[in-house]
Amino acid sequence: MPSGLELFVVLAIVFLLFGGKKIPELMKGLGSGIKNFKQAMKEDEELPSQQPQVEAKKETAQVVKTSETSQPTNNEVKS
Repeated sequence: MPSGLELFVVLAIVFLLFGGKKIPELMKGLGSGIKNFKQAMKEDEELPSQQPQVEAKKETAQVVKTSETSQPTNNEVKS
């Protein structure tokens, strides 16, 4: 764990590198990034409850496609 003096030195260097105007912009960007990340995590938690419905629709679509392709064509009937 850094001591108070080490932390102060690091913060002073950051302030000198980025300046007083850039630091609030960086913190705003960091805050919005964290907010977007949390929102995406909530959306991911909601998706698994909706996912089985999507898979059921995919299976139904595959059955329909399979039944359409399994019907004999005119060439197969004549053979």
